[in-house]
Amino acid sequence: MTPVRRLLEMMADPGPQATGPATRGLQSLASEYLCHHHIGEMLDLYRVNCVFDVGANVGQFAGELRELGYTGRIVSFEPASAAFAQLSRAAAGDPDWQVHQLALGREERAGFIHTGWDTMNSLLAPSDYGRGRYERFTETRTEAVRVRRLADVIDEALAGVDEPRPFLKMDTQGYDLEVFKGAGDRTGDFVGLVSEVALLPLYEGCPPMSEAVAEYQAAGFEVTGLYSVSRESTTGRVVEFDCVMMRARAAPEPGWGD
Repeated sequence: MTPVRRLLEMMADPGPQATGPATRGLQSLASEYLCHHHIGEMLDLYRVNCVFDVGANVGQFAGELRELGYTGRIVSFEPASAAFAQLSRAAAGDPDWQVHQLALGREERAGFIHTGWDTMNSLLAPSDYGRGRYERFTETRTEAVRVRRLADVIDEALAGVDEPRPFLKMDTQGYDLEVFKGAGDRTGDFVGLVSEVALLPLYEGCPPMSEAVAEYQAAGFEVTGLYSVSRESTTGRVVEFDCVMMRARAAPEPGWGD
């Protein structure tokens, strides 16, 4: 079930005790709903015709884009074998949704991904804070994966797309900045991006939000939206944000393409 449908169901029937965890769940879904609709609006505004879905898991983000009406190409990257099998099945009936069993990073190499963490599989080990927050991090398996540079897969992904205007979605559990740096000079090809940025790092080596956003801004992207992904129930502190950024100079002139 997509976040949109879950949110509508909870709003229609929040239950007699819509407080505490139930309220926090509703807030989380509302934030996700607003984020995805904002991204859909940006894809339309910037005439995006190819979305790079990095850290696709089982295809939730791509499925949400289709539900929102995006009809352009989607190219999904997911290294973990179990998640990739589900992703492949999800994309099977969609001729303009490509899937690749790959991780992306700063350099081409062989690597290992920590698995068994549901949607939170990562190339990075959990931090002390992460282990204290999520019981799932206490047990882990690792799986060998191939890591490639984004710069080396862009042309193949865009082959056949007329006047490509790509958007980069990253959700790699602490590894987004490594993915971005692997684009090198090709970051200028993208009209926008969304990245999960951390205020309280769940993974060892995950850069703080300030560092990640500064790197994206230095490459010409500007913030258009920030949406909380998770927060501490005991303190209210935000753990992570989804940060949507666009290259304002890439916005089409009125009437462009009409």
